[in-house]
Amino acid sequence: MKASDVRKNAYSMPLTNPAFPKGPYRFVNREYLIITYRTDPEKLRAVIPEPLEMAEPVVKFEFIRMPDSTGFGDYTEAGQVIPVRFEGKAGNYTHAMYLNDGPPIFGGREIWGFPKKYAHPTLAVHRDTLVGTLDYGPVRVATGTMGFKHVEADRGAIEDSLALPNYLLKIIPHVDGSTRICELVSFDLQDVVLKGAWNGPAALDLHAHALAPVADLPVLEVLSATHILADLTLGMGQVVHDYLDGLLVWPEGLRPARNTEDMGAPIDP
Repeated sequence: MKASDVRKNAYSMPLTNPAFPKGPYRFVNREYLIITYRTDPEKLRAVIPEPLEMAEPVVKFEFIRMPDSTGFGDYTEAGQVIPVRFEGKAGNYTHAMYLNDGPPIFGGREIWGFPKKYAHPTLAVHRDTLVGTLDYGPVRVATGTMGFKHVEADRGAIEDSLALPNYLLKIIPHVDGSTRICELVSFDLQDVVLKGAWNGPAALDLHAHALAPVADLPVLEVLSATHILADLTLGMGQVVHDYLDGLLVWPEGLRPARNTEDMGAPIDP
C-alpha cells in the first residue's frame, strides 16, 4: 500500500478494517433520563479543566438509550455532564461516560475525545417508573429513578438545552507514553427533532468504585429530572484550546500533523 493510500484511508484503526465507519452519525429515538443534582463545589472545581469555568455546583447524571445509531448500532450509556462557561458562554463538559458497546467507545474516544469506558448501563420503564442503572463489572455504581411522564416539560427550554455547545478533553498518547494530543474540543447536536420531553419526581443513588468514581461528585440534593425522546445528529468536533501549543519540541524538527497536507512539514523558523 502506497503512503498516499495510507494517508487517504487512515481515519481509524485497524487501517484495513476500521472499528467504525465514517460519520456523520444520526441517532433515531435517542432516549435520555437526565437527573440534575447539587454537589460539592470544591470537588466539582477540581475536575473541570481550564479554560472552562464552573457555572454552578451542579452535575447532570445522564442515562441514554440509543436503539438506532448510524454506524454504532444499538447501545446504552451513562455518565456525568457538568454545566460550565467558556469565554462567558454557557455549555456542558462531559466528565465521565460508561458504555456497553465497542464501536461507540472507540469512535467516541478517537474522534472527539469522549471519556468513555466499558461498563453495563441500562435504561428502561418498569411499570410506573423510568429506571436507569450503571454496573461496573458486578458492582452497581448508580441507580436513577423518575416517575414516568408525570408532567410535560417546557419544549423550548429543552430545545435550548440541546443546542448548547458541548466540551471534551481529548487526550492521545505518543508512542513513548508522553502526551501527543491534549486538546479541549467542542461539538454540537445538530438537526434535532424533539419528539417528547417530560419532568417528574426523581432520585439518584451513587456508590463508590475505584474505576468508576461517579460518587466522587456526591449527591447533596436532587434538583430536577427530565425524560427526553429525540432524533439528532452528532456533529463533528473542533479544537477550541490546545494545551500543548508552544510547549513541546518535536524530534528532528518535526511537528505532529494537523491534516494530510502538512504531514511531516518542518516547523516554521
